[in-house]
Amino acid sequence: MKIRTGIGFDAHRLVPGYSLVLGGVNVDAEYGLDGHSDADVLCHALIDAILGAAADGDIGTHFPDNDQKWKNARSLDLLKMTVDRLAGTGISILNVDSTIIAEAPRLSPYIQDMRENIAGALGVDPCAVSVKATTVEKLGALGRKEGIAAMAVATIES
Repeated sequence: MKIRTGIGFDAHRLVPGYSLVLGGVNVDAEYGLDGHSDADVLCHALIDAILGAAADGDIGTHFPDNDQKWKNARSLDLLKMTVDRLAGTGISILNVDSTIIAEAPRLSPYIQDMRENIAGALGVDPCAVSVKATTVEKLGALGRKEGIAAMAVATIES
């Protein structure tokens, strides 16, 4: 049995007219994230963390943004597909830890639903899923509310 850890990061621009989806949850906001899929930066960071731990490329390798198959895809589904594919090679998820970086909106009311959605996609208990949110104290593009980013760490067993 081997225990391995991977790190993931993603960021997308905030734009009017799009839905804000984080951890598979529709967050009430006047702006959403622009991307080829639903632009769920939290799920994207988790996918990269899991793929990194498995040394199996990155999200762009498996779900390229120039492939129409993934246009408007639900990122929570992409996360589940990643986990299911790796499970076929004997890899299982032990736990994940993540942080969403956003000046607004306030995300605390949505965190538990995000944890439960992610746990369902990963096939783990919600106690193995940590989701936190922070701001950058109005510094840089994220502080100016131009985008939202997320970072994640995944621990797997193979």
